[in-house]
Amino acid sequence: MISKLIDAIVNKKAPIVVGLDPNLKFIPKHLMDEAVSDKGETLEAAGAAILAFNKAIVDATCDLIPAVKPQIAMYEQFGIPGLMAYKETVDYCHEKGLIVIGDVKRGDIGSTSEAYAIGHLGEIKVGDKAYRPFDEDFATVNPYLGTDGVKPFVDVCNKCDKGIFVLVKTSNPSSGEFQDKNADGRPLYELVADKVREWGEDSMDGSYSNVGAVVGATYPEQGEAVRKLMPHTYILVPGYGAQGGKAEDLKPFFNEDGLGAIVNSSRGIIAAYTKAPYSDRFDAVHFADASREAVEDMIEDINTNTLVDL
Repeated sequence: MISKLIDAIVNKKAPIVVGLDPNLKFIPKHLMDEAVSDKGETLEAAGAAILAFNKAIVDATCDLIPAVKPQIAMYEQFGIPGLMAYKETVDYCHEKGLIVIGDVKRGDIGSTSEAYAIGHLGEIKVGDKAYRPFDEDFATVNPYLGTDGVKPFVDVCNKCDKGIFVLVKTSNPSSGEFQDKNADGRPLYELVADKVREWGEDSMDGSYSNVGAVVGATYPEQGEAVRKLMPHTYILVPGYGAQGGKAEDLKPFFNEDGLGAIVNSSRGIIAAYTKAPYSDRFDAVHFADASREAVEDMIEDINTNTLVDL
């Protein structure tokens, strides 16, 4: 699966992913009004408005971007209607030819981890019929439980041609409370990076592994360190833009081949119409046009300031 993502990145010359993390405060009033008119003030209306919002942004940007990353918590907060909107978003993005990275941060042990892996990446049989429940292309995985929690995902990746991104050094301010602590004389995130490299050796797909890593844009020094530890690992880089990560700090996340990293922006794209400079020219009705321009600006920023040559 990583080779498919790389092909999409190279073909569009865009090492970026758009985070589809809808929040009702981002949903334009006219979309919410339409949903409430149809379904009342219900969770179903929230799900319908979110789906309409996502579709408009995908329609406006799908020719520019290789992938999207829906964050499942933003859908789960609306219960079953939200999860239905999540699934419909995944399917719609696939229809538009996009790679889908399910930001689900799952991780457990044994049969529980296997169930998570099957639900998001794999296939399950009901009688004689086989189903792919959520059917994302990649999923994010929490490695805190160790190999017991990750191996079931790797097994499903190998069976179904899928991929994962394992949390190594996250972009949030308090990540260092655990991830930076020394263990055996090294920061914990480096030990996790070593394991990601090891797990990845069991799922190579060309020059890179289907087992990727999550390393935040807000920690460029740590990004440089783990890049050296994981030369064949693709890095998903959150934290660009709204969280403070800057393109000029991201060069160490990439390999010399111009590959090796894909940078995420969520609010900076989907809520672009609410903030300068886009709010000066786009109103809520034209929110998707603002998102398209924000994507164009992000691609230029990343490619120029990281010196990526695709």
